[in-house]
Amino acid sequence: MALITLTTDFGLKDHFVGCLKGSIYKELPNVQIVDISHDISPFNIQECAYILENSYKNFPEGSIHIVGVDAEPTPENQHIALLIDGHYFIMANNGIIGLITSEKKPEKVVEINIPNPDYGSFPVLDVFIKVACHIARGGTLEVVGKPFNALKELREFTPSVTDDGNKIIGSIIYVDNYGNVVTNIHKNFFEAYRKGRNYELAARSTKISRIHNKYSDIVNFDLDRSNRKGAGDLLALFNSANYIELAIYKSDLNTVGGASTLLGLEFRDTVTVSFV
Repeated sequence: MALITLTTDFGLKDHFVGCLKGSIYKELPNVQIVDISHDISPFNIQECAYILENSYKNFPEGSIHIVGVDAEPTPENQHIALLIDGHYFIMANNGIIGLITSEKKPEKVVEINIPNPDYGSFPVLDVFIKVACHIARGGTLEVVGKPFNALKELREFTPSVTDDGNKIIGSIIYVDNYGNVVTNIHKNFFEAYRKGRNYELAARSTKISRIHNKYSDIVNFDLDRSNRKGAGDLLALFNSANYIELAIYKSDLNTVGGASTLLGLEFRDTVTVSFV
């Protein structure tokens, strides 16, 4: 049984997501459809790339992933279909796939060229669904289009290194539902330049000298409750995707606030790591 995932910035108020699912079921009544997210910030390529990269690998090989963010075709934003890491991706060539291809080489990439395409204002429905259903029936990418070798990169995911390797300059790439802010500094990148040295992480006026491996590491359970850190305290950690994240322990973005609001951090704000 084929499995198709949907990742879009459509939200759930409008009819768009329902149209996608209905069109798929119309062609493939027994298909499985999984929503990864429909709450991507509008046209936010970096946010979509982060969510897609950290979700697709949990699905079985052969899964088909439709990505409906910035999908309108232009001469610089071609429609593409890829086979990479055993998964199929259908999207626009806008850099979203760059986070995955930075670690894994695609097995096949084609520029979509289906007969009599209906390029209206809803290309995810008009084009991507047709391609996904073709693949789900056992069709090949060669039938979908011609080989393509001009994939766009996602440069915003690469932090820079200055001061002769003594400082990493990164940025905020994602704010999650808790208000936690995720940087583009991966653990492997961090350790490659750390070389066992002490460090200081700085974001605006906030400075942190320790990065944890899980949220509860901030709590020293050997201390009395009145003397230990806990809910409402700031911490840095390597999150489940191994990126440095700033969080307020057990906080609620909608009430007392999260790291993003309490620290005044937003998408693309700078975060630096200085090694001592």
